[in-house]
Amino acid sequence: MSVRRQMHREQQQKVLFKQAQRYAFDYADRAAERNVFPTPQALNDLKQFDEPMPAETGNAEAILQQLHEVGSPASVAQTGGRYFGFVNGGILPISLATKWLTDFWDQNTALNVMSPISAKLEEVCEDWLQQVFGLPAGTAAGFVSGTSAAILCSLAAARWRLCRNQGWDFNQQGHNGAPQLRIIAGRQTHGAVIKAIALLGLGLQHIEWVEADDQGRIIPDQLPELDSSCIVLLQAGNVNSGCFDPFEAICKRANQVGAWVHIDGAFGLWAAATEQLKYLTRGMDMAHSWSVDGHKTLNTPYDNGILLCRDREALVTALQATGDYLTSSYSETRDGMLYTPEMSRRARAIELWAALKYLGKQGVDELVLGMHKRAQQFAQELNAAGFRILNDVVFNQVIVSPSTDDQFTQAMITEVQSSGECWAGTSVWQGRKVIRISVCSWVTSEEDISRSVRAFIAARQRISDRA
Repeated sequence: MSVRRQMHREQQQKVLFKQAQRYAFDYADRAAERNVFPTPQALNDLKQFDEPMPAETGNAEAILQQLHEVGSPASVAQTGGRYFGFVNGGILPISLATKWLTDFWDQNTALNVMSPISAKLEEVCEDWLQQVFGLPAGTAAGFVSGTSAAILCSLAAARWRLCRNQGWDFNQQGHNGAPQLRIIAGRQTHGAVIKAIALLGLGLQHIEWVEADDQGRIIPDQLPELDSSCIVLLQAGNVNSGCFDPFEAICKRANQVGAWVHIDGAFGLWAAATEQLKYLTRGMDMAHSWSVDGHKTLNTPYDNGILLCRDREALVTALQATGDYLTSSYSETRDGMLYTPEMSRRARAIELWAALKYLGKQGVDELVLGMHKRAQQFAQELNAAGFRILNDVVFNQVIVSPSTDDQFTQAMITEVQSSGECWAGTSVWQGRKVIRISVCSWVTSEEDISRSVRAFIAARQRISDRA
């Protein structure tokens, strides 16, 4: 049988899809209680994937079986309630179900004519995000893979606008002879921002660094004199401490002189969607662009980043795409490729739409605030057990110091990770190795936190017993 006929039969009989469903449900049922990180045996079993490229067509059911039996145990259980590493979010049932459905649609969202449903829901999400975050009317949204891409696009828009204001068309004239732009960034700026600066050729050596306080916030009084050539980079959610820069004071200064402000809010921008925490983002609506992830705090599936820009012309022009074969009605309908660096893209905004539609404003508030409460609980219980908490837990991040000895800290987090009870990572804070906890899943319960704290206490005891 030819491979084409074989695939037609598989498509019609649906056996493969039912098999995948069984495996997916089995994985979901086990996620809450299995080891958060794969066991040594599961990691060793990955060697089974080491084989020459097959010469002939394979058996689809056997391939799925191998993927489930060998691959599933070697995955990290982010969908459970005890994963606290790398600000990786969980996943909402409605968004996961939507992803399943839209995977069957397999839409390319470059142009409206390629996928009218994708274009419509991108348009709806753009409007809803303005409401959720309290942004200016007309703010444009682009749906990209993640915050790294969103930052890149936002800074490209900033570069185009600031150069254009000085009579320079960056698209046509490029770097050679272009006006010199100034990059103003805090010492605690995220690596994704630094990467974007490098990729755009803005020059890491030219960054004007601003000192931060003991929580990682930019100190406004330390800002250099701003002017119309400046791109000012701020944070909504420091990746270690979770703190927020003082947006209001800095944005006012920037706006007075025509500088551009970008706010990197990968996980923290969602604080604006809560009544109790939105004070953290006061003044952020005065910025010019923002980057945020759906797949972190909102718990959409992965590959769901959002760029927001109040200067639609700058964004669309900086990300220009042309071609005689591109059938586009730019002024009448939304063509998604105008707001992203890619042309071909999957329909990721539909999962975002499903999450926002399902949760509503009240649900988003409850979801985000719940993560904050669990982070506070984590900090309180660890503190009561004799661990030192080094940050003000203003959002969902907790910095933990079990010892002033970096070797002890590393040994302890290794012990916690290998226990399988929970998973957190390390970082460096104020020159010291620390344990960094990110509470980012809707699944995480009070008992998940207490159970994880017990794992920390037990790990510390095992290390002490060996000393």
